[in-house]
Amino acid sequence: MIDIIKAQKAFKDYIKSYDIKSGKIAVKIAHIGRVTNISKEIAKKLELSKQDILLAELIGMLHDIGRFEQARIYNTFVDKESINHGQYGVKILFEKNLIRKFIQEDSYDKIIYKAIINHNRPSIEKGLSEKENLHCKIIRDADKVDIYYALTTENIQDTYSCEDMSNDIINKEVVRQFKQEHQIDYSILKNAAETMIAHICYVYDFNYEFALEIVKENDYITKLANKYKFKKEETKKAILEVSEIAKEYIEERLEKKEE
Repeated sequence: MIDIIKAQKAFKDYIKSYDIKSGKIAVKIAHIGRVTNISKEIAKKLELSKQDILLAELIGMLHDIGRFEQARIYNTFVDKESINHGQYGVKILFEKNLIRKFIQEDSYDKIIYKAIINHNRPSIEKGLSEKENLHCKIIRDADKVDIYYALTTENIQDTYSCEDMSNDIINKEVVRQFKQEHQIDYSILKNAAETMIAHICYVYDFNYEFALEIVKENDYITKLANKYKFKKEETKKAILEVSEIAKEYIEERLEKKEE
């Protein structure tokens, strides 16, 4: 049995050693809280069992636990400049058995492990069990929904780790990958504007229409595309083009759901 109240207390105890009032840590704590709730709502929407709903909630709570050490050691949330926070999260939880502070029984350990380590990968690994794959999908969707919220509401330093992106130029290869492959190789990203396009590209990776409906209802793509002002005309054009393509994709997918 998953005791979510006990898990919440354990999480609060864990973050006490960090400066919870600092910008980066405060933003991440808020993100984790929202992802926990979104994961729970997606699980309910899928009409899962009570235990699976609680498990989805627990995974939401733990999915970014690697972020706290990442911020403390490297002062950034950019994985390519520091560590893979999903991999580091499972290391923290399972190498020294910290997971037992959040859940006593070990029958869900593999599902939790797989969901956390896959939540920030380009795609979910192959060969997972049906239950592992289910919870990977839930946390990935919940995480992306709230990333959109954070990107449209938080400041540029906490979301893009820079002071200004107004002079950024977008490489044509980034736009090509967005349009043709619907997936962007993060190793080619050179600035915040290109990273914004990678974030807009998230729309292609949603598993559940319910999550995409939240993105549409909140108009996150338009809000993100309009949040920052760019001086280069080619950058303005690229951001507008990919945002319109993304919104068209959302509309088309939700229309198919209704057919």
